[in-house]
Amino acid sequence: MEISERPTNDGGEVVPGLPFRVLHRDTHVLVIDKPAGLAVHPGPQTPASLEDYLVPLAIGNHRLPVIAHRLDRDTSGCLIIARHPKAVKRVAALFEAGRIGKVYWAVLQSLPEADSGTIDAPLHKISSAEAGWRMVIDRRGKRAVTHWHVIDRAARLVEFRPETGRTHQLRVHAASIGHAILGDPVYGLGQGPMRLHARAITLPYDDAAPLLVTAPLPKDWPSQALFSPANGAVPMASGA
Repeated sequence: MEISERPTNDGGEVVPGLPFRVLHRDTHVLVIDKPAGLAVHPGPQTPASLEDYLVPLAIGNHRLPVIAHRLDRDTSGCLIIARHPKAVKRVAALFEAGRIGKVYWAVLQSLPEADSGTIDAPLHKISSAEAGWRMVIDRRGKRAVTHWHVIDRAARLVEFRPETGRTHQLRVHAASIGHAILGDPVYGLGQGPMRLHARAITLPYDDAAPLLVTAPLPKDWPSQALFSPANGAVPMASGA
């Protein structure tokens, strides 16, 4: 359903010790503009991660904040961080109930003929010693639904609104219709940075005044996307 949002999109706050901006801050949550290339959690291939910045992200609190969800390392944009234990539980419950609205923008390698559509295809994780792990469309997998529409054909700019939040969902779904995300090293041709951005998020932490936060497109994106007329508009996210 559409939510009456309280928008915040003033470009964000510069916080000492952080190489990214804080787009929104209140007593319960932060929303940051995660840069592409920064993993959310450390791993064998990504020893440096967002967890390295939890101390400056406390911003005066005596307890460390908690990262509330994930974005792929090479995906940029809106990421929620909870500031206290009750906020951790509240945000987790909102995600579980499908009430947090998410809008992603992507530049695709090519565009479909249609202007919009819905991809309903379950996702399953596979792995091998040779190729590592990846997600595939498989009826044994978990339900995954993505709504999409083209917002600028000249820029090959597409908006995705996922109903579900499966690992690599948008990347696999885009590739499944023959139009992978530009730069995707696993499901596309690679050949440069991946162009997937968490453009907006709606958080109904307070039911009376849901919060809408938007993240500007990264400055290194293709100029046609950066100067697209669509880029001046604030997307309205929606919750299920």
